Amino acid sequence: MNRQGFKKKKKKKLKIINVTFVILVLLLGLSGYIYYQYSQGLQQASGKSTVSAGETTKTEFNGAETELTDKINILLLGVDSRGEEQSRTDTIMIAQYDPENQKAKLVSLMRDIYVEIPDKQSYKINTAYFLGGPELLRKTIKQNFDIDIHYYAVIDFKGFESVVDTLAPNGIEMDVEKRMSENIGVVLQPGLQNLNGKQLLGYARFRHDANGDFGRVERQQKVINALKDEAISINGVAKLPKLVGTIQPYIDTNLEGLDLLAVVKDFFLHPPADIETLTIPVEQSYTMESYEHAGSVLEIDFEENKQAIEQFLNDNTVISQNASAGQKVE
Repeated sequence: MNRQGFKKKKKKKLKIINVTFVILVLLLGLSGYIYYQYSQGLQQASGKSTVSAGETTKTEFNGAETELTDKINILLLGVDSRGEEQSRTDTIMIAQYDPENQKAKLVSLMRDIYVEIPDKQSYKINTAYFLGGPELLRKTIKQNFDIDIHYYAVIDFKGFESVVDTLAPNGIEMDVEKRMSENIGVVLQPGLQNLNGKQLLGYARFRHDANGDFGRVERQQKVINALKDEAISINGVAKLPKLVGTIQPYIDTNLEGLDLLAVVKDFFLHPPADIETLTIPVEQSYTMESYEHAGSVLEIDFEENKQAIEQFLNDNTVISQNASAGQKVE
């Protein structure tokens, strides 16, 4: 479909001895990047290291250049690999941390958005990851939304469950809106309750109601804020060393090195009061379409959505925005 004038209403896994602060904003919560990297830095400075010997191969990812004082954009992906080398990603988010203003923002991209994939046939955006991993997805996001991404992190959903159970053995408090059971591996009843890792993952992944993926994205954003609060609590910080070992087998990322210590330390010393969120596509900027090769997709007004992303990521006055509802919350 021609987008000109379009307007409608509607490296393999790296050895994760350098576990990163990405667990801070994925729907996976926070982990021990600060604690671990800082201790590693001290050990390296003294000539000691706990990093085991051996080759480290990394997934190709040609992220944009950035200074540590600039806003940093991280591509956050949640996958259910089930032991397969190739998998589509259920969760596509861009997390931004602004060290100057001490703000964290999260853009959720609906996985069914119909996009141009560089050197491939147009398809759903999550197919870009299936065809070419984080690098092809980065190129796809740049081509369609003009967003520069600096780093990436991919986490298997089994790692999410383990992180939650390690961080909060008694569960994470969540107000479940309705009964949920279909295709999430658990049965959840409505009401305020503490959810363990498997239950919280099921809550975040539920999509079989009238709100579909839009409702799921909203729940993922709620989960992230709840995990952020737990992780930066006194009890959460005390568990960071254990979280490092818990998440290590399940995460693939290029966030590494002591050059990020200043940013991450600043985040933990001055954590944002909230993680501001945006869902793409915004309200009345898309239609439901269907293609033989792709199935049901979201055809979106790219210019309107690029403008919404630009305003959201560069507006330092917004506290929180529920884009799917078209409202700002002060």
